[in-house]
Amino acid sequence: MCGIAGMLRFDGRPVESAVLDRMTDVLSHRGPDARGIHVEGALGLGHRRLSIIDLSDDGRQPMPNEDETIWVVLNGEIYNFPELRAELEAKGHRFRSHTDTEVLVHLYEEEGSRLVERLVGMFAFALWDSRARRLLIARDRFGQKPLYYRLNDQSLHFASEAKGILADPSVPRAPDPLALDLYLTYGYVPAPHSAFVGLSKLPPGFLLEVEADGRHQLRRYWSLQLGPKRRVAGRRAEERVEEELLAAIDEATRLRMVSDVPLGAFLSGGVDSSAIVAAMCEAQPGGKVRTFSIGFDEPAYDERAYAREVAEHLGTEHVDLVLSPDNAPELERVVWHYGEPFADASALPTFAVSELARKHVTVVLSGDAGDELFLGYDRYLGTRLEEAVRTSPQPLRALARNRVALALLSHGGKPQLAGTLAHSAFNPQLTPVDLYLSRLELVRERDKRELYSAGFVQATRAMDAYALYRRAIADSDGETFVERCAHADVSAYLPDDILVKVDVASMAFGLECRSPLLDHRLAELAATLPAKLKLRRLEQKRVLKRAIRRRVPARVLERKKQGFGVPLEHWFRGQLTGLLRERLLDPAARQRGLFDPRAVERAIEEHASGRVDRRNQLYPLLVLETWYRTCLEATDRP
Repeated sequence: MCGIAGMLRFDGRPVESAVLDRMTDVLSHRGPDARGIHVEGALGLGHRRLSIIDLSDDGRQPMPNEDETIWVVLNGEIYNFPELRAELEAKGHRFRSHTDTEVLVHLYEEEGSRLVERLVGMFAFALWDSRARRLLIARDRFGQKPLYYRLNDQSLHFASEAKGILADPSVPRAPDPLALDLYLTYGYVPAPHSAFVGLSKLPPGFLLEVEADGRHQLRRYWSLQLGPKRRVAGRRAEERVEEELLAAIDEATRLRMVSDVPLGAFLSGGVDSSAIVAAMCEAQPGGKVRTFSIGFDEPAYDERAYAREVAEHLGTEHVDLVLSPDNAPELERVVWHYGEPFADASALPTFAVSELARKHVTVVLSGDAGDELFLGYDRYLGTRLEEAVRTSPQPLRALARNRVALALLSHGGKPQLAGTLAHSAFNPQLTPVDLYLSRLELVRERDKRELYSAGFVQATRAMDAYALYRRAIADSDGETFVERCAHADVSAYLPDDILVKVDVASMAFGLECRSPLLDHRLAELAATLPAKLKLRRLEQKRVLKRAIRRRVPARVLERKKQGFGVPLEHWFRGQLTGLLRERLLDPAARQRGLFDPRAVERAIEEHASGRVDRRNQLYPLLVLETWYRTCLEATDRP
């Protein structure tokens, strides 16, 4: 795991080593163990190393082939490198290190740009072919590792983080208002957009080939397909699927436990992280697995009891931490690391648990992607229930509009069902896609209309914030509408929110995070399973739960999904009220001209009084203003 950066100038001007040093030094948190550059005229590659495999100097990057005609910088891990290396050595290739990185240059010699199709892992890399005068940059299938680039008539820049590109003084630093509208809609800026004018993100499963004269080709090499579905009839057939799934989880986990440095796991006490920790214990019998979790004083947000139960059941060495406004990560520091405005508040506990884990280990495993692959989010269940309401007899639809009946249902222990019925029944004008999109949006359209200044409304008029999701749902080959929505999440929400959150938070402390459920072969297996095995009646992630039921306590598998939330509504009515007023009503914030100051002040006061919950507007605004200060205007690292 590392940080990479570089450039290719199309006019032949030589790259300055000092510029490459600046681009990589700003990424030093990603690679605190070593630095390196390779300059070849108009081509420059830079690298910051976090040593995980082969800790010797032989693992330094940029790394060449035998005759130094091909060079590569890699951020990530190639888990099937031993098999690839053996195959390449049998063909006569000679290796100078024991790293996974060196496999790339030799595999490229054999297969060219098709090498990406042979890789099992998480990666973002840049490979320079000096004979063909061609630079190839590529990103892994799910987007576990980030890769930003800037391509125009003069040059290509790339880096693991936007700040790596912006460290070149010749690159302008300006916010993109259309991207900011996307951010306020979703809480993140989806690929290929970035928050900066002229900068893009390479989408997951894509590669970009750029010739020395500027000609280029962007192409997709992989996407997750949800069909055709396997025929699974009868309980015995389901049991065989569960056994196959468990074996795939075990194998994916075993591959991700290869490390020359200490290794542990994030453990929330939920199904996904528990499945991974259980698989780690199976792969390491007799050895203690180290696990880490975060909790809160507010009971509705605290999962520590479940994490401890799993840890005790599996016999792990468990450490947890209670997060509060007093010990939460400093917002300026968090925002600086993300580099773009990022309003998923669970980034705060993810930062804290990453810092906690790094005191003990250098690599952690996580359960990311379980919800998308096995239909675990509550919004999938809600969408399923909405479908039932739409197709139900008239009496049930009438019941769904009866506020007294909904109140009784909510107070009777079924608040989610009550909310879902109301959401569907009281919005009959919305299509199923619109209903789903309303579950995703952070700042609703009507709230935008209140908050946006006239100038910001005009600047964002051309943006249809929901177009990418509409297209992704329409293009999906899922067998049910719920599955098509989850498929869209795999292409947008998973890589641009969940994986960004974990990558940035972990790499801020030089901690490598690996996600076994994102093994593309395991994901392809999950994709072929009928949707009814994942979401049956009101049971979410059914097939995954049944696969691990002999390893994980029943209470953990049967409990309601909690999510990795943060008690912002309490914090914004307590210790952080002053911060909101100071930051959002400051003259500098007013002068940006993005928002109506009266609407912002009204939102703060309404929330502080307890009349309305405005956290979904206030936190994105707070992050955005902090981003302007730390990533656009400040010259020093927080």
